[in-house]
Amino acid sequence: MIVRTLATTGRVLTQLRHDPRSIVLMMFAPSLLIGLFAWLFVDQTGVFDQFGGAILALFPFILMFVVTSITTLRERRSGTLERLMTTPLGKAEVILGYGLAFGIVATLQAVLTVAFAVGVCGLKVDGPLWQLGLVAIVDAILGTALGLFTSAFARTEFQAVQFLPVVVFPQIILGGLFLPRDQMPDALYAISNVLPLSYGVDAINAVTAGDEGWKVLGPLLVVLGFAVAALILGSLTLRRRTR
Repeated sequence: MIVRTLATTGRVLTQLRHDPRSIVLMMFAPSLLIGLFAWLFVDQTGVFDQFGGAILALFPFILMFVVTSITTLRERRSGTLERLMTTPLGKAEVILGYGLAFGIVATLQAVLTVAFAVGVCGLKVDGPLWQLGLVAIVDAILGTALGLFTSAFARTEFQAVQFLPVVVFPQIILGGLFLPRDQMPDALYAISNVLPLSYGVDAINAVTAGDEGWKVLGPLLVVLGFAVAALILGSLTLRRRTR
């Protein structure tokens, strides 16, 4: 199983390597957006430090969700997944292979984004930088896992993008970026408690504030749990083709 999963991972990475535009988009778009956000508030002291951490959780998550869902859908529409499923590869191995490949990309993306936010944009972080990077990586992996899962329900690339207002936007609105979650109306607070990105924002805010222990680890484990659950559901709903 491990060999077949790694073979799938290698194939996906090779395919991505021959798509330089996607590589540039995934690697540098989050840094560009964060730089634009920092520049927007350059004359307002403390604004970027207040919201920059949460933005680090958002952009990699959103971009990996879009890229993963569209890429997986394109593989299915082209018949690649159908050909793979005629081999000894199981659904779980296919999803794990895709997840690992995009997880590697997500890790590189998150490291570059955090380095740019701190080193170039001057984001102030009271906690360890490695924890900030870890949370950004986990959030990007969450976007990857949700993208793999939701791609099973789309027939076209346009439909895959339409999942943004359904899956992603509510998490942005209720994740604690615009208003602390404990200040939300009770009903919205209850909804935010079942949205994984809320815990990603909680974890990254805890790191930037210098909190330690369970305040960082707890939300991080919840995000990882959601990512694993999305990968499992993705393997169960994986279809060979989009008809």
